[in-house]
Amino acid sequence: MNISSVAVFCGSNSGKNPVFAQHAAELGKLIAILKLKLVYGGGKKGLMGAIANAVLAHNGQVMGVIPKILIEWEQQHEGLTELAIVPDMHTRKRTIYDMSDAAIVMPGGFGTMDEFFEMLTWNQLKIHDKKIYILNSAGYYNNLILYLKQAEKEGFLYEPVDERIIFCESPVDIFNKIE
Repeated sequence: MNISSVAVFCGSNSGKNPVFAQHAAELGKLIAILKLKLVYGGGKKGLMGAIANAVLAHNGQVMGVIPKILIEWEQQHEGLTELAIVPDMHTRKRTIYDMSDAAIVMPGGFGTMDEFFEMLTWNQLKIHDKKIYILNSAGYYNNLILYLKQAEKEGFLYEPVDERIIFCESPVDIFNKIE
């Protein structure tokens, strides 16, 4: 797979475990070093801000996509290479998907899960065929992985989980697994 841009879905909070922010900074640095464009939600707080700042600190390209309603909530990042202000969350997600070649899911809350499951569903429905990488920082997604494997075991999925999702333990692991 030839990729030039990567979507990253992650929390607008940093979470309690310092490894989450550490992984965001490492991932951002790798994205910049590999000359990929980061496409993300456009916020400056939490893991969102940490990854954008890391890409920018290493002279990388960052495109933020933020809906009008979240400009204050997520505190729009002012120093991005590009910023698209869109009317709503659906447009945000679609724009991020359209502008990226693969997706990385870092720790996050409801919004991150919404983005992950929508992209995964679109993948299953053949709306797109972009690879999805889950960064399981400090085991954050262990229970999600168990759920996905259970859904597969019980016959609710059309293909094995590993056909659509690549599970990784570190930022370096992601780029070692990119095809």
